[in-house]
Amino acid sequence: MKDAGNEDCTQCVRSFSESCNEKLIEQVMTKDVVTIHEDYPLDEILNIFSKHHFHTYPVVNDNYELVGIIDQDVMLRILLVERTPRLDHTHHAAVVAQGGTAKDIMIPHPVSMSSNEPLCEAADMMLKHKMDRVCVVEDGKLVGIICKPDILKEVYKLRGSG
Repeated sequence: MKDAGNEDCTQCVRSFSESCNEKLIEQVMTKDVVTIHEDYPLDEILNIFSKHHFHTYPVVNDNYELVGIIDQDVMLRILLVERTPRLDHTHHAAVVAQGGTAKDIMIPHPVSMSSNEPLCEAADMMLKHKMDRVCVVEDGKLVGIICKPDILKEVYKLRGSG
């Protein structure tokens, strides 16, 4: 005897997967992104973290090209450097702890995607690399950011639940 509930669920997942592959990142991403300029001093970066409460911020240069990211982990390592485990005391950690600008402390070469890729690709990327958000770039310039809550909200809509 077949379980009708499981069959319906399988059909629902298949249908969602097709819809997810048709939906593009640009249709879901946040376009008005709070950024940090690579020349911002530490005090200004701390102010941004305090004011906006995001976990990660893209770092851009004068041409609005994505050059790195700064996340809460980086900031905690700087602010609590004396509490950093001895194994993490490296030359790079010392440079970061003494950094004067975003360029000095950022994580360079962040994972990014194009805005015309399917939404499912962004979800796959986040799951594969255990990331909460991905910067969206076109021709090297930051055009948006997509995060797990954006994807979950869209998944909810695509399933006809929202």
